[in-house]
Amino acid sequence: MLDLTRSWFGALSLAIFAAAYVLVIFEETTKFRKSKPVLLAAGLIWALIGLAYSNAGIGEKAEAAAQHVIFEYGELFLFLLVAITYVNTLEERRIFDVLRVKLTSMNLSYRSLFWLTGIVSFFLSGVLDNLTTALIIGAVILAIGNKSPRFMALACISTVVAANAGGAFSPFGDITTLMVWQKGKLQFFEFFALFIPSVVNWLVPALIMHFAIPKSTPDPSKDVVRAKPGSIGVIVLFALTIATAVAFRNFLHLPPALGMMLGLGYLQVWSFFLQQKGVRVKDDDMVLNSFTQIARVEWDTLLFFFGIIFAVGGLGVLGYLAMASQFLYVDLGPTTANIAIGVLSAIFDNIPLMFAVLTMDPAMSQGQWLLVTLTAGVGGSLLSVGSAAGVALMGQAQGRYTFMSHLRWSWAVALGYAASIVAHLWINAGLF
Repeated sequence: MLDLTRSWFGALSLAIFAAAYVLVIFEETTKFRKSKPVLLAAGLIWALIGLAYSNAGIGEKAEAAAQHVIFEYGELFLFLLVAITYVNTLEERRIFDVLRVKLTSMNLSYRSLFWLTGIVSFFLSGVLDNLTTALIIGAVILAIGNKSPRFMALACISTVVAANAGGAFSPFGDITTLMVWQKGKLQFFEFFALFIPSVVNWLVPALIMHFAIPKSTPDPSKDVVRAKPGSIGVIVLFALTIATAVAFRNFLHLPPALGMMLGLGYLQVWSFFLQQKGVRVKDDDMVLNSFTQIARVEWDTLLFFFGIIFAVGGLGVLGYLAMASQFLYVDLGPTTANIAIGVLSAIFDNIPLMFAVLTMDPAMSQGQWLLVTLTAGVGGSLLSVGSAAGVALMGQAQGRYTFMSHLRWSWAVALGYAASIVAHLWINAGLF
């Protein structure tokens, strides 16, 4: 591959990427959806790459590089398409509403609810994802804490930290863990070595914040919500889909995205059965249109992933990721580099950072791949804007959970971040 880091092709590509990322950071202010600037940047960067390689008479190498990135994104896209469709279907069947009402009607104290919402966030994130988990539990917190601003702020911080930590030990919990799994750097069950470090990451700040939570008890909710018919079937099929994806990867040595697409077939058949039965008994609640749930997929997010992956992949082809890899993983060393990547993920999105690491492909032990998986997953908790969970919850809370309210407790979150790293280095020392 050509080294274009000192050419005008490389300099212009860097400027384009930086400008696009600034627009992503200020999405809330400009109202310019994040997928738009990165899609434009990705296309322009690859146009410059194509021009440079064509001028050198080796255009086929640029084409091969682009096809490689298309393959990687295609796997991620199909996997996420199915996972998000299942989450949308669970929402349509009112599963999350039932969970919210159940939690708000338990007549528990604010302190008990603080711990309950944190625990549920931690484990739910490992199955769904940190963003969806934060929105579900955030709705619970806002419903039961409207008379206690302090509870709402602290519970939201705990939920963000728990959701990010819970996503770090599961291949399904975060986009970054999914990328590491699909790349084959870690096997499915190897991620669970991060369980205790992930628990430590949430538990340390939660213990500190516990003493600031009011001791009083909120008024219990009297809402009544029932799940729609077929909801249990959707839950079972979602679990079966996850098992299928794991089996495809571990036993058939096929991409897990193929197993997820088979799982989408499960849902299609189940929705057809419910639709036919609903028409016969004239029960609209029973009718489930799976294509409607596919249409509800958040395309801005999926297109953002496309733009980021292609833009970062382009910077790799230009030679910048090789430079970064030399500085981080040779000059600084893998442990320092992986910890730094976690800190950077509080400012920059962890997806381009993780994709950059995977593209660099430094020679690292299993313990180091687990370390960067952990830090990239939980580092975003250091600031409210450092993860999708935090940004989404700020929008949902509308001033009751803010950047500043999170920043006041960032020192406690940082202690949890450091403690989780120490726990991993100690517990999993044999993997380094």
